[in-house]
Amino acid sequence: MPATPRKARALALALAGLGITASTMSAMPATAATGGSTSDNASTTTTAKKTQRTAPVSAKRRVANRVLTARDIAMHQRGDAYAYGAAGPDRFDCSGLVKYSYSRAGLSLPRTSSAQAGQARRIAKKDMRSGDLMFFYGSGGVYHAAIFLRWSRGHAVMVHSPGSGQRVRVAVPWTSAWFAGTVRRA
Repeated sequence: MPATPRKARALALALAGLGITASTMSAMPATAATGGSTSDNASTTTTAKKTQRTAPVSAKRRVANRVLTARDIAMHQRGDAYAYGAAGPDRFDCSGLVKYSYSRAGLSLPRTSSAQAGQARRIAKKDMRSGDLMFFYGSGGVYHAAIFLRWSRGHAVMVHSPGSGQRVRVAVPWTSAWFAGTVRRA
């Protein structure tokens, strides 16, 4: 094998390791095979370094984006019917709506509201951001889950699947016996 294609292949593999796209790599060997100058390879390396610096999104930001996507998915389910034990795509109970929305957004949560509350990291109500979770509790423990949207006139606004005979909707809590949780990274 001639030296130039061997160098081109080595360069292509090195760029693949940096995450450069296939279309960029397919152009590289042709340039090297035609006797491309060293300055061409240097500019490509510079481009690769720029791509490497700007492309990575932090894990924290990635999770935050997925939480917002989960909120948006839940909002698109408004009007869907309640069904005990259902987790979509057109019927939900409260925890099923949360699980479905988060799963579609790429985040894994357990099926029941009490298990979801156990996996979520508790946060202060004042620290809630859109897409975080609300867990309602009584003497028997957690019995309802919802997705937080915003604060309005001192009240939390949520999207949830309320119960039998009702549909997924936006509402304010009927009780103050709830706590906030999040899957965002600290």
